[in-house]
Order: sequence, then structure tokens, then C-alpha cells
Amino acid sequence: MSKAPKIDPQTIARILSEALPHMQRYDEEIVVVKYGGHAMGQEQMARDFARDIVLLEQTAINPVVVHGGGPQIEAMLKQLGIKSEFAAGLRITDAKTVEIVEMVLAGSINKQIVGYINAAGGKAIGLCGKDGDMVRARKMKRTVVDPGSNIERVVDLGFVGEPEKVDSTILSQLIGREMIPVLAPLATSATGGTFNVNADTFAGAIAGALKLIADGTISGGMIPKVETCIYALDQGVEGVVIVDGKVPHAVLLELLTDHGVGTLMHR
Repeated sequence: MSKAPKIDPQTIARILSEALPHMQRYDEEIVVVKYGGHAMGQEQMARDFARDIVLLEQTAINPVVVHGGGPQIEAMLKQLGIKSEFAAGLRITDAKTVEIVEMVLAGSINKQIVGYINAAGGKAIGLCGKDGDMVRARKMKRTVVDPGSNIERVVDLGFVGEPEKVDSTILSQLIGREMIPVLAPLATSATGGTFNVNADTFAGAIAGALKLIADGTISGGMIPKVETCIYALDQGVEGVVIVDGKVPHAVLLELLTDHGVGTLMHR
């Protein structure tokens, strides 16, 4: 394995100095970082992401991490022999499936990210939208048009929800106190049940409730991401950036350098 090229101290100092105006711009700002399931496939990349999040917190930026986990959910369902049904390209989440979704998102993935951030010197707190009744969701309805008859019909996706109300009380207790919230995209129903929420949509709802900057380190499935950007901007978010989470140090490149690596949308 070849070693990374050595950088002389003067170059390192110049790079750090050039980051100053960016640090000043985001001083004490809240930044929601949506971390996609595909981007966390390799351990070293996940650890590098965690280190970057800690660096942001150390520069007086307040990061809030929202993570996905589609590939990991798919792998666990396959391992357990649970076959999923799909409609209009979306997974139908039945009662058995939502248990696995909750286990993977709020359990293994969430705590893995929390562990990596803590190992890098941060203080991460793993939560989901059910904690503190943070995100209340309603059942998501989708319609599809039959290509043959051109008749529109409603598709029941099961325990899939869309955010209806966000209570940021629990987040406001953590933000600005050197704590880094790590949020799994699960929400509570009106009766206390569980809804699986698209992670991009979840991140947009959190960003909209906090009126902050949203930086989406994401890959694949661009339609919900763009819809989320538009929604977040409508809710008063300052700006949204879509970047590829597989690009090393994508968040740092976007926020702390002149070389933005993503697609910026702003009001």
C-alpha cells in the first residue's frame, strides 16, 4: 500500500489559513449533514466522515447528522429471508419489515456512527424522530398511473410516513453544548407507532424546523433529494448543497474551502 504524498508544513499552514473566512461564515451556525447509506459502506470512509464532523464541531459549527441505511436494511432483510414487495419503485414496509428497519436504523447504524464520532474525540448522541416526540409523521400516500388504462390508483406503502410536525426541543438542548446529534430517520405516528421516513425528507424537515443550513452528503435517487431541497428552502433554510458522500472529505471541501464539490441551491 503506497503512502500518501508528504505535504510540507508551509502548505499545511496556508491551507489552514485559507479556511478562516469559511469558519467565520459558519461560526455558530447549525449545519444538517445527511449521510447516505451508500456512503457508509467502507469503514475507513465512515471513520473519516466522523472525524470531519468532529472537526466541524471544533471550529464552532454545530453539525446535526441525519443518516440513511437502505443498503444495510436490504442486507438484513435478505439475511433474515424476508422478501420485500415494491410498488411504484418504493418498498412496501409491512409490520415485520418496519421492525427490521427500526432495528437497523436506530440500532446498528446509528450507534456505529455515534461510536466513530466519539472515537474521533466528539460527543455524539444517537436519537431518532421518536425520541422526545421530535418528528411526528402521517402515513404517506402515493398514486401511480396504470400505463395501459391510464387510470390513477393509490398505493399503500404500509408503515412509511412523511413528516407532519417537528418539535426541535430536544435538539435545542443539545446544540451549542459540544454535543453532536446523530438522527435515524424514524418518526412516531399519532398513536405512538413507528413510521419509516425517507432520510432526505427527514433531513429537510429537521433543517426546516431549525431554519439552518443543510448540507446533504448523498448519492443516488436524486428526485427525493431535489424535492427535499425545495421544501427546506421554502421552510427558511439558508442554502442546501448536494454532494457525493463518497468523495473523501466532501463536507470539509464544501464548507471550509473555496473548492465547493456539490450542487448549491439557495433562496
